[in-house]
Amino acid sequence: MASGWVGLVSTLHMLASGDDSEVFARSQRLLAFLTKLTKLPVTFLIGWLSAFQDFLLLAGRSFANLFQRPHYWDDVSIQMDIIGFGSLPIVILTGFFSGAIIALQMARALNTYGASSEVGAIVALTLVRELGPVLTALMVAGRNASGIASELGSMKVTEQIDAMRALGTDPLQKLVTPRLIAGAVMLPALTVIADAIGLVGAYLVAVPLLRIITAGEYWSTSWRALVVNDLAQGLIKPLIFGIIISLVGCFYGLKTTGGTQGVGKATTEAVVSASIWIFVVTFLIDKIFVNL
Repeated sequence: MASGWVGLVSTLHMLASGDDSEVFARSQRLLAFLTKLTKLPVTFLIGWLSAFQDFLLLAGRSFANLFQRPHYWDDVSIQMDIIGFGSLPIVILTGFFSGAIIALQMARALNTYGASSEVGAIVALTLVRELGPVLTALMVAGRNASGIASELGSMKVTEQIDAMRALGTDPLQKLVTPRLIAGAVMLPALTVIADAIGLVGAYLVAVPLLRIITAGEYWSTSWRALVVNDLAQGLIKPLIFGIIISLVGCFYGLKTTGGTQGVGKATTEAVVSASIWIFVVTFLIDKIFVNL
């Protein structure tokens, strides 16, 4: 784009200083450049809508395969191990330090208003409603959306998926649906673990470290602060996030082209797209629950 603007400036300069034939040729080039420039937003929009349509078709067929045979339960268990147990260390670390940081920051602010006893309630609400599901999903997206995209992308560029079709196996049934099930099951479980570990981290900061509240007060205020609406948000979000992460990774993996360079590009696009959709869906779900 920068080189295009340089060309535009140079063309305008030459238009002011050339003869008639040169002016005509340069004006034609200027017109072509401006035409291309005006088409960029339209081209981008058409490409985005086409990709979104393909994604919806992939999602629809993957959900339809849930009710069709065969079911590859061995693949489902393998993917649950990769997505669930494989992500457990990073989820535990993220949950623990998230809770500890929230308690550390809120302790000072609450102490200003003499409300230090509410630190447990604030940590519980923040983790269960928002930070637990979102941070867990982002960690899993960075680890598993990229892994799924690179794995399926490598299979695509080496024509393993075409060979699978030639042998009469549906690639979506074999590759996408097991990852969809695994993501939808394991991400809520990981989120519950992250929330629990986060509460423990906040407890260690608030009670033994800062000594602003007793252990009994901390746990009682934490549990009393949570209502059904909060728990529903905390479980619905990771369920949807797990589906999004799995489908986005599969989508970019299956549309990979261009060899190993294309695999790297698909991996990057999968992580970025999954992360963006996590925030978009978080906003939409929050908007629904705020009005309840």
